[in-house]
Amino acid sequence: MERERVRELLEDVRRGERDVESALESLARAPFIDTEHARVDTHRALRHGLPEVVLGLGKTAEQVIEVVRVLLSQDQAVLATRVERGLAEEVLAECPGGDYDELGRLLWFGPSEVSTTGHGTVAVISAGTADQPVVAEAVGVLRRFGNKTETLKDVGVAGIHRLLASQGVLRSARVLIVVAGMEGALPSVVGGMVDKPVIAVPTSTGYGASLGGVTALLGMLTSCASNVTVVNIDNGFGAAYVATLINRL
Repeated sequence: MERERVRELLEDVRRGERDVESALESLARAPFIDTEHARVDTHRALRHGLPEVVLGLGKTAEQVIEVVRVLLSQDQAVLATRVERGLAEEVLAECPGGDYDELGRLLWFGPSEVSTTGHGTVAVISAGTADQPVVAEAVGVLRRFGNKTETLKDVGVAGIHRLLASQGVLRSARVLIVVAGMEGALPSVVGGMVDKPVIAVPTSTGYGASLGGVTALLGMLTSCASNVTVVNIDNGFGAAYVATLINRL
């Protein structure tokens, strides 16, 4: 249940257009709805101000469809992450009208254009082209959550002049998400150039000693830039979620 829906419900009662018992029945269903495979939290949007997010990874099409149907029945937008193409096709066959982003592996049921609620721009900066799936996830989530975004791609430390040429984007952003694999040095460089929060996302991109992103993660965690904080490996969603909350303050 979303904040605007609760507000409308209370306004209907105040105007006498809905009786109290009917309003109570609607609110009684707000906390969660039990299904065969899940206990679907329909109160999340009211508590957080953001729509429910469904992790597609590890779920069957039947399980994802079940959750999507419940949330749509409650007039809520639904975002599903880590959805591979085959799963997306099965879900869309049963729940038409969704929008699928294959690169970001995002499945969205909601308005095609989300109104901007963030106060500024969230910049998403990436070190290399191989990091683009994580970038696409972060950007897709940011836009669905009402943020204005700008991206800088392929500006890693191996060619630092590419980053330095775009200082205007860095300085004008309210929050910055920096995505990098290999040794994970880029967030420290960006952090030293701006006075805003920097959310670092280590990726699993790299050769053997990168250890599937662990090396980048440890490098980012030990950053000497005090405005850098770190999310988990390949977690573009988590970075975008936190950036959204910061951008709404």
